[in-house]
Amino acid sequence: MTKVHFIAIGGSVMHQLAIALKNKGYQVTGSDDEIFEPALSNLQQAGILPASMGWDPARITPDLDAVILGMHARDDNPELIKARELQLKIYSFPEYIYQESKNKTRVAIGGSHGKTTTTAMVMHALQVNQQSFDYLVGARLEGFAQSVNITDAPVIVCEADEYPASAIEKRPKFHFLHPQIAVLTGIAWDHINVFPTYEIYKEQFAIFIRQMEAGQVLIYNNTDTELVSLVTATGGHLKLVPYGLPEHTITNGVTRVIFGNQQACLEVFGDHNLLNLHAAKLVCNELGLSDAEFLAAIATFKGAAKRLELVAKNDHCVIYRDFAHAPSKVKATMEATKHQFPDRKLIAVLELHTYSSLNADFLEQYHGALDTADTAVVFYSKHALEIKRMPDLAPELIAQRFGRNDLHVFHNREKLEAFLAAQQYQDTNLLLMSSGTYDGLDFSKLKALLPSD
Repeated sequence: MTKVHFIAIGGSVMHQLAIALKNKGYQVTGSDDEIFEPALSNLQQAGILPASMGWDPARITPDLDAVILGMHARDDNPELIKARELQLKIYSFPEYIYQESKNKTRVAIGGSHGKTTTTAMVMHALQVNQQSFDYLVGARLEGFAQSVNITDAPVIVCEADEYPASAIEKRPKFHFLHPQIAVLTGIAWDHINVFPTYEIYKEQFAIFIRQMEAGQVLIYNNTDTELVSLVTATGGHLKLVPYGLPEHTITNGVTRVIFGNQQACLEVFGDHNLLNLHAAKLVCNELGLSDAEFLAAIATFKGAAKRLELVAKNDHCVIYRDFAHAPSKVKATMEATKHQFPDRKLIAVLELHTYSSLNADFLEQYHGALDTADTAVVFYSKHALEIKRMPDLAPELIAQRFGRNDLHVFHNREKLEAFLAAQQYQDTNLLLMSSGTYDGLDFSKLKALLPSD
């Protein structure tokens, strides 16, 4: 029996991989200094929750086939030191995914935005068409029990993240997947704590392209001029498949997409989602699905969690929450909402939560990002700044960086809630964008904001 030990098993995808390997029949153990929900309950239910918290070198034994190192395990971790002493095979998460998928067709979906949604669309279409596949995705998806699945399926569909693989492996995760079919959705500078300049960030995508074997398939967004120039310069050895905005119509808030003589009404909307859908269709075509099979499936796709996720609606107002936080994502999500409901006003609330967005210098990248909104709000938590050991931000500086003198800036959740409660929502939509929680905002209570019919 294959024996695997996870150092820092409590991570959001790490614990999912641990459960997937347990389900595959492996003997799985793990450790962590603290484990939070939902990982705690998930591991407990799977029977692989560590008996005690903390690190113990005694857990590292010579009979282990693999040690998998989580993101927040440090280089001086006592279990890692022991594993090195015993010369065990030590893998980062993506390195191990590759080990498990050497004999599969590997699909890697990368880019600065749209990765999760494009991956989710491919997974949904394959599942509806009863295709067998493994997967790795960074969000909770309707119809899938977990976010990582490893079986004996012939295909694996991976969301390909550019963040570093582990504490001892600083290269981006997506450099380890070596796909036969790849998607790049676009390039927009992110993760400045890891990639301090745009050129360093862009080079990670160039390396990804250069590492692909000759003749493999690269599906890329040809509406992104930076990406097009990069692909042209580095992807000559590949089968290049460009994609753009597909033909579509919008009627009464419903988008219909058209490919040749095939068409489907969608439950998602926005140019960014139509681009994601086009990429997903091309992946599914490569995996053997026809346009008709893909469109019949995608008509029932509701979106990934927190991607234009519906909070509440009536005939006069829709409230959405969205994971958007980087400047390009914020712009795309807002433009999609405004384009879908051109006759409604838009109140947009953006939480600055990531290291990049809370950095005073990087904030310049957000200039004009909230221009589409009729009422624009920025929220940030003093607590988030403290945790990240970053200096305070002045509301005046934030307004200047966004280029809006009428920007409403809050760092107190109660004041934000009072502001939202005081707004008029007749023929007005509310869009809340964040990778955080607005310091504990209760989204279930937002339904009370809807105007009466």
